[in-house]
Amino acid sequence: MIKFNIPPYVGKENEYIAQAIASRKICGDGTFTQKCNQWVEEHTHTSKALLTTSCTHATEMAALLCDIKPGDEVIMPSYTFVSTANAFVLNGASVVFVDIRPDTMNIDENLIEAAVTEKTKAIVPVHYAGVSCEMDKIMEIANKYNLKVIEDAAQGVMSEYKGQPLGTIGDYGCFSFHETKNYSMGEGGCLLIRDKEMSEKAEIIREKGTNRSKFFRGEIDKYTWVSAGSSYLPSELNAAYLYAQLEQAQAIYDDRMSSWNLYYELLSPLSETGKISLPTVPDGCRHNAHMFYIKAADLKERSALIDYLKAQKIFSVFHYIPLHTAPAGLQYGRFHGEDIYTTKESERLLRLPMYYGLKPEDIHFVCEQIIQFYQ
Repeated sequence: MIKFNIPPYVGKENEYIAQAIASRKICGDGTFTQKCNQWVEEHTHTSKALLTTSCTHATEMAALLCDIKPGDEVIMPSYTFVSTANAFVLNGASVVFVDIRPDTMNIDENLIEAAVTEKTKAIVPVHYAGVSCEMDKIMEIANKYNLKVIEDAAQGVMSEYKGQPLGTIGDYGCFSFHETKNYSMGEGGCLLIRDKEMSEKAEIIREKGTNRSKFFRGEIDKYTWVSAGSSYLPSELNAAYLYAQLEQAQAIYDDRMSSWNLYYELLSPLSETGKISLPTVPDGCRHNAHMFYIKAADLKERSALIDYLKAQKIFSVFHYIPLHTAPAGLQYGRFHGEDIYTTKESERLLRLPMYYGLKPEDIHFVCEQIIQFYQ
């Protein structure tokens, strides 16, 4: 049996969790949380990184920092996870969906400006599969209309756009460390803050609206409730698990990239004959091998392929159902323009097994079965 995903594990996780327990501080913002924050700051060169309980919560924090309010509009693709929209809907905003590019499955940067209204407050590009959106164009539009940019870089840790790490180009970036991601703490995320002056406000929101972080740094003699906030601070046990992997980040990256390249090599003949489509990585984008997907001809063919692979004990999955077709999407959002690619391409896409430690012989077997299906 070839599973679709196995959470990453490098060997030091148990040791570090034991160290966290022995420290008698397991509630968060201890040694391992601080080490994770520092790692993100050093590897992305962002002004401030704050570990969170999830990427969902990192995005919620970004929405609060952008002062999203009822009546505001936020532009994003419909082809994304529900959290991308929920973070803004919770603050009363309306979501405006625009179509995606069929090559990268990212938001079509050329359709964003037409969706801007006087109510628009922010743009939320989603870097699908760790491949960057066209950020130069997006930032140009944001600057023209004085809009905030929150990068949904849930899948983008260790990815870059023209040499700049994803999550550091817009005003805020949001990472995920869910068990399905390249680096995991079970459930977890991180908020990246470009402008240092917003760091203190972010710390207050993250610590239940208190200035507790300043107290722990010895900057004040007691802490108190100073603003609205919530509890976005992860357990030190989760941070300990994550830090073991961050220490081995390059090795995990190299392992996944090797798997991604092998898939691409073995399936290229099918792509060249037009049987399937393979992922596109535009010039200037450095991806992180977060996933490997193929595109079948249509929904019917994809469903048949999933069933065929399952019969061979290979577990593959489709991905997002476009948000604008969901009940909540109809209630809280609207699709601007025509849905030319979002639904069509989402119905073709099939994700293949991809995880740290995936064996080359298993990749060969998966590809052999896909080739057999099309023969």
